Amino acid sequence: MTDSRPQWSTRRAEKQLRLAQLGLGAGTKFVDADRIDDVLTTLIRPHDRVSLEGDNQKQADFLAQSLAEVDPARLHDLHLLISSVSLPAHLDVFERGIASRLDLAFAGPQSLRLAQLVEDRVVSIGAIHTYVELYARMFVDLAPRVALICAEAADAAGNLYTGANTEDTPTIVEATAFHDGIVIVQVNRVVDELPRVDIPGGWVDVVIESPRPYKLEPLFTRDPAKIGRVEILKAMIAIRGVYERHEVASLNHGIGFDTAAIELVLPTYGEELGLRGRIAKHWVLNPHPTLMPAIESGWVDSVHCFGGEPGMERYVAARPDVFYTGSDGSLRSNRVLAQLAGQYAIDMFIGSSLQIDGDGNSSTVTAGRLAGFGGAPNMGHDPHGRRHGSAAWLDLATGDGASRRGQKLVVQLVETFKAGGTPTFVDRLDAVDVGAQAGMPLAPVMIYGDDVSHVVTEEGVAYLYKAASVAERREAISAVAGATPIGLRADPDVTERLRRDGVVAFPEDLDVDVRRADRSLLAAKSIGDLEAWSGGLYDPPARFRNF
Repeated sequence: MTDSRPQWSTRRAEKQLRLAQLGLGAGTKFVDADRIDDVLTTLIRPHDRVSLEGDNQKQADFLAQSLAEVDPARLHDLHLLISSVSLPAHLDVFERGIASRLDLAFAGPQSLRLAQLVEDRVVSIGAIHTYVELYARMFVDLAPRVALICAEAADAAGNLYTGANTEDTPTIVEATAFHDGIVIVQVNRVVDELPRVDIPGGWVDVVIESPRPYKLEPLFTRDPAKIGRVEILKAMIAIRGVYERHEVASLNHGIGFDTAAIELVLPTYGEELGLRGRIAKHWVLNPHPTLMPAIESGWVDSVHCFGGEPGMERYVAARPDVFYTGSDGSLRSNRVLAQLAGQYAIDMFIGSSLQIDGDGNSSTVTAGRLAGFGGAPNMGHDPHGRRHGSAAWLDLATGDGASRRGQKLVVQLVETFKAGGTPTFVDRLDAVDVGAQAGMPLAPVMIYGDDVSHVVTEEGVAYLYKAASVAERREAISAVAGATPIGLRADPDVTERLRRDGVVAFPEDLDVDVRRADRSLLAAKSIGDLEAWSGGLYDPPARFRNF
């Protein structure tokens, strides 16, 4: 008689079988790098769901390249979970038929190629997620059968040290290890004693000392030499029209030259305005080199990081009152916890976009470019679960009695035209058509317009939270959209009314002297200046050494 009772440990039994087939018994975790093909084709099976650590900055590149080189006859039709599609190998696996389905959050460096592969039906997209959304689904309906990760070092017990660039690793490992998945890690080195244990060896199944250190990208380094007058003008407008007006104490800065300019004028323009100690005290962002002048000038109380930044290690270790560091001095970063902090614990998210429509919807997915949007949607919305008050949050409060609630500031900081004269403000987001062509059930919108509280351009500020109607929101956006198709619809009489009502403010309304918007306001004008601000602790990556 066949036993029809349900089996409750099939995943565990399958895991033990695969490890045994590789010849790994209890207490054995280390495998030589020259056996990597055997490791992958034994521990991974066709149609498996595999989480491959591409993070924002750190890449399990040896494992990714090795996966792209296996025999497609042995390993095919994998479902890959990659938070940041950053390496050619991340897409080589699809062109070779080793993988067929992809769930991701961001694909900046490979966005053009990914768009073409989706159009050619080589890659099937499950969804373009936010970071937290993708990790959350790993604990629900996208549990990995195998995780391919990277770390700085391992000890003999397989304990891992992830150092400054912990990023996504603990979350991916936990989602895999505690659902009887297999965790394979490439490490830069094997040591007798770790500076600290970031991931216990009991969560790890296979450790491979990589032939080369994992790839680490200086993604958040911006050279002050490339910041120009328009970026400085927008920074002045933002500080006067948003930071000062709402007393923004805690915030996240998106990546880019616009927000780097703000960081660099805080110690100069912000100091003139007497704003130190009143704004920009608590930050959730990677250790931006351009933030160092503000730190050294006493503006910054704390910084919690999503990941590290190459060259900032010694500086961060020397400022433990500001950064979250271990007793060994190295940064402790965590992308999921930083995203949660950016969602619930800060007053403002301010970032940029490639396109914004007349309703304020925005996306970094454009025609021929499937970039994704990383964590911006997590932080770029008003979290209805927040309950603690702050000056900025309460300044946007609406309602009465039990229905009264504050609002998070969600600011889009953009130039009306991008390089090459392409308008930022458009009638219709390319994302709508890209999503339809890719068979997505929803257009890949980064931040929905009804979550945006402010739009800042070189023209001025649109205070969208003050708009009395959807039509007035559109009029406010048009008023600051310049000579773009959206901006050309602005009615001068309506714009003047909006200025009188405080829904729109131009530089002169904010007492911003446009003539002062030049590089003399930057606290640092080059990478060399940043190194000087650090007291020699900052070690710029080679490609930024232009001094």
